[in-house]
Amino acid sequence: MWQNLLLYIWGCIPELSKDCQDMTNVSSTYLGIAVGAIIGGIISWWIYYRQMKTTEKQDLTLIHIKELNERHDRILKRLEQSDRRHDSTLKAILELNKKVEHIIERQDKLHKSIQTSRGSIYYNNNNPTTETHDSEE
Repeated sequence: MWQNLLLYIWGCIPELSKDCQDMTNVSSTYLGIAVGAIIGGIISWWIYYRQMKTTEKQDLTLIHIKELNERHDRILKRLEQSDRRHDSTLKAILELNKKVEHIIERQDKLHKSIQTSRGSIYYNNNNPTTETHDSEE
């Protein structure tokens, strides 16, 4: 049935049937068109299939890139928060350092004043003044 329909539409093709009047140019053209359509269809399907696979891979890659960007943003936000905490900790440490230095300076001054006062008391006790020495004679 299909063969009769094809012969009716395309005419007689000597390459396909033996009981046919030879119309070589026309039949070759029809056969070339049919084979070209089949080959073109196969190539078109193959290109479509490859493009579909490529598109799927590209979509997966884009999704992966989007996820990486989101993770990158989260990491950057965490780093900013950590940096802020470190800054506040550093400021607190510097303030404590200043306070400790101030306390050490005060203790050094106090220690020097104690040493000075002890030295003067020792000096006064071991070396009596001339008035004290004269009165003892």
